[in-house]
Amino acid sequence: MCENQQVAAPQIVSLDSMHRRDVVRRLWAGTMLLGVASTTGACESAAELFTPGDADLIPMAAQAWQETKAQTPISRDAKANQRLQTVGNKIANVANLPGAQWEFVVFDSQEKNAFCLPGGKVGFYKGLLDFVDNDDQVAAVLGHEVGHVVLRHAARRIGQETLTSVALQGAGALVGSQVKMSSESLNMVMAAAGAGAQVGILLPFSRSNETDADRVGVDYMKQVGYDVKQAVRLWEKMGAVSGARPQEWMSTHPNPESRVADLKAYITSKGYATF
Repeated sequence: MCENQQVAAPQIVSLDSMHRRDVVRRLWAGTMLLGVASTTGACESAAELFTPGDADLIPMAAQAWQETKAQTPISRDAKANQRLQTVGNKIANVANLPGAQWEFVVFDSQEKNAFCLPGGKVGFYKGLLDFVDNDDQVAAVLGHEVGHVVLRHAARRIGQETLTSVALQGAGALVGSQVKMSSESLNMVMAAAGAGAQVGILLPFSRSNETDADRVGVDYMKQVGYDVKQAVRLWEKMGAVSGARPQEWMSTHPNPESRVADLKAYITSKGYATF
């Protein structure tokens, strides 16, 4: 689940020069709560060249996970933790990701949120666990988070951001060498280009990741035997309690109304249920 947030200006990601914790924290995929062209297949293929492998990301994620658990109180509610682990293990079993070290932890916070890290680490805030109506809605959240891990959205986000940064820097160098303008004017042009890349590439890319995770999560719910309609109900509840948020085209996440509509259409198209 993820709060709506704006993407920072693109910058080249160097895994060698960045602290492990900093790399992974910027990649918390699936922070799920409330948080225009789409990328083409060619752009996505090019981004794969800049996408780090699990051998790089998973050790970083493991370290960040340990630090998170050390710095953020873990709920002492044994029933809540058992509930999360029971549902999470069912979802993880059908996801069938070889090598994943799944761990599901309830953090003692009233935030209505959840997050995941590469390698199978999933955090679920107590506020969200208290907010949901039933285990089916817990499964909807966990299916979404597990989907992010299986689809490697964190790594793909690095790849897309790095490709965008490289393209912008290359364009800036070309413009600077061929067009006579002051450094101030060039900076203004590049700032506009960066803003365009955010709205036209990075934000749609992030929103498409969220939609993919929603859909995969529903697939997992169906395989386990949970009521897939509860995924829709969850987002209806989220929409009802959400406050002011950016317009969708400026957000990393689809708004709740869009998620409800997409989930209904997807569930119906798959023959899972009717509305």
